[in-house]
Amino acid sequence: MTALLFPGRHHLLTNFQLEYLTLATQGDPRELLDVDGRPVELAEPFDAVIWAVTSANHANTRRNPLPAHRREAAIEELADQLDVPSFVFMIDDVGSTGRFAEYVLKKIEVDSRRRFCLTPENCVVACSTPAVIEQYERLGFRILPVELVDRGAVTMSHSTPWQLLEHLVSVGLAGRDWRADPEFVSKVARATRRIYEKYLYGDLIIDLHRRPLLTDDGDLTETRDYNTYVRAFDNGAARKCELVRDLIRPGRIVDVGCCTGALIAELTREDRLRESDFYGIEVARALYAECLHRKEQRLFANENVFFYQCDFSAAPVFADHSVNTFLTFSLTHEVESYAGREALLRFIDLLKVQLATGGRWINVDVIGPEEKDAPILLWLHREDGRNDDWDREFGPRERTAFQAYLAGLSTSARFLRFARDFRREEGYQMPFAMEKHGGKDYAAVRLADACEFLSKKDYTDNWQSEMHETFCHWSFADWQAAVTRAGLRVMPGSKAFTNPWLVENRYRGKAELFDRTPQGLNPREYEVTNMVLAVQLD
Repeated sequence: MTALLFPGRHHLLTNFQLEYLTLATQGDPRELLDVDGRPVELAEPFDAVIWAVTSANHANTRRNPLPAHRREAAIEELADQLDVPSFVFMIDDVGSTGRFAEYVLKKIEVDSRRRFCLTPENCVVACSTPAVIEQYERLGFRILPVELVDRGAVTMSHSTPWQLLEHLVSVGLAGRDWRADPEFVSKVARATRRIYEKYLYGDLIIDLHRRPLLTDDGDLTETRDYNTYVRAFDNGAARKCELVRDLIRPGRIVDVGCCTGALIAELTREDRLRESDFYGIEVARALYAECLHRKEQRLFANENVFFYQCDFSAAPVFADHSVNTFLTFSLTHEVESYAGREALLRFIDLLKVQLATGGRWINVDVIGPEEKDAPILLWLHREDGRNDDWDREFGPRERTAFQAYLAGLSTSARFLRFARDFRREEGYQMPFAMEKHGGKDYAAVRLADACEFLSKKDYTDNWQSEMHETFCHWSFADWQAAVTRAGLRVMPGSKAFTNPWLVENRYRGKAELFDRTPQGLNPREYEVTNMVLAVQLD
């Protein structure tokens, strides 16, 4: 056996690929040239094409828009035009690694039950991506270059699939019909065109590039530790259910930013909601995958539980006036933080449009103080950790070391680190000045910035992610005004409150607030930390 291994994500197949594979499998094998222009020196023609579909466990993101089963369907249709049999194997994403080529070969060996044990002696790799080529070359494989002409300058003889996909996006974002675009019609293989047109994947891909919240891999941020995030949401699910259970209207209940579906699992056990349908919306790919896993494990007491992976702030998910209850927990501050104020206002309007008459939106989130710009003094403990080396730099792979470093800083030193890091990438420079009063350290700072620090100072395991997020962008009065302007009525029971656990376990004895007066420093109560805001469309 001599196999041709064709690894790639294969979201789009091209006419050139079909032509190239046809010539490679049906032509004289002695005429094949490798990526460096040398004869491949095959004695016999290929008798199999092995398609390795990489990132097969990813979908609905800019980097990986199509689910694996749709990619496989297109490959099988195109492969019918080849004279040698094709075999398709799904390769899940394992992150960035210099040993990915080895993983692909081992996965194919396992999934084929050792039918295909690919080696440099019985296999040639077809690939035009230099970084991938290098991995297979290190293993001794010969490489057919497909579109690649010059590996040093990375020049191509024909448009690559990814270039055509990017072209499709540019056509759609310019308001033109991608189906009639000459590049799409002439260069994209019929198998892909049929899939894209039948299931509207062109529209999906264009829409993914309009979404303001997501990274290319379908996440909010590249620095969040989702294990910590999941534990916090799971542990708090019963408490969250207690907060909102009496406010929920039965019917269609939608949890936007549902994390792992833990709150939905609690609500499905409520007898009052037994006839309801539950929908979870989750933007982060890793969390969405966990929702599906939990549904597969039958962890929900109601069979009518459904999940979407999408950016809810970009476009409506449900028909107008069709949702009885929207739930959002710890979500709206992320919309503000990652997409901006206009996106947050649009989010409120989208919720309103989809709410049924009498429908409710229950928003539980962090909150800022009413006097955001008030100048205060923040006492900071110096004796609970190190006070030097607070500005040390860490590389992206030093997450564990960085976490231990932060945990060892005193509250005072951690404030200095916070003042440097907080929304620095967004262009914010936090104004403050360090002062001494009675031999103690104080920071002269805006009240809102002091509250931002208090709310984040203990997130040592997710520091880099939390530094992007603002908790204090709106006060409770700001929220009430915004939803009222949108045409929603604030319901009785809505409130801002101070989390007593945070005060006793995170704030007191570590950092304290003071007002400066002519008579000296006066202690100030800790500000509100959270809100429950329930609104109704009348």
